[in-house]
Amino acid sequence: MEGKFKTVNSSRVTISQLMLPSYTNFSGKIHGGYLLSLLDQIAFACASKYSGNYCVTASVDTVNFLAPIEVGELVTLKASVNYVGNSSMIVGIRVEAENIQTGKVKHCNSSYFTMVAKDENGKNTKVPGLIIKNQDEVRRFYNCLKQIATKKEFDKYEEAFDYKSDEALLALKEHNVKVELN
Repeated sequence: MEGKFKTVNSSRVTISQLMLPSYTNFSGKIHGGYLLSLLDQIAFACASKYSGNYCVTASVDTVNFLAPIEVGELVTLKASVNYVGNSSMIVGIRVEAENIQTGKVKHCNSSYFTMVAKDENGKNTKVPGLIIKNQDEVRRFYNCLKQIATKKEFDKYEEAFDYKSDEALLALKEHNVKVELN
């Protein structure tokens, strides 16, 4: 892969599926778990298409459920690679639901998955560099850089913070929690 670059457009994948009653939760809306399965499938397809390798989900970074999806709506998932590292890619996914009777389309979900390319032996393998061609692609790439930095800060904070200290336990009293440690 040394020196190879690909465009964001070369990663784009779109999947559409009619929502059936068997996909619903107890309130009659499409189950979030079912949608997560579709999100993972399109993230895999997008990352594999871009990298030319089998890819695995390293993390589900963001899943924002913005509007419920109804039975009978046509759901379209649109994915593209927004960021590449050495062997990793951040795939952005937009989910829209269309009422096929009225034609009304609503934005239902935005998600970001970190995918990692694997070689035939299951080892991480290098992915092509990313060619960015417009301001939206620049914005998405920068947002991924911010997302990565935030994740690293959170990990650092998790490692350094002493949850057992008297100070930490006292600070919990400011929240709607009662601490009863044995």
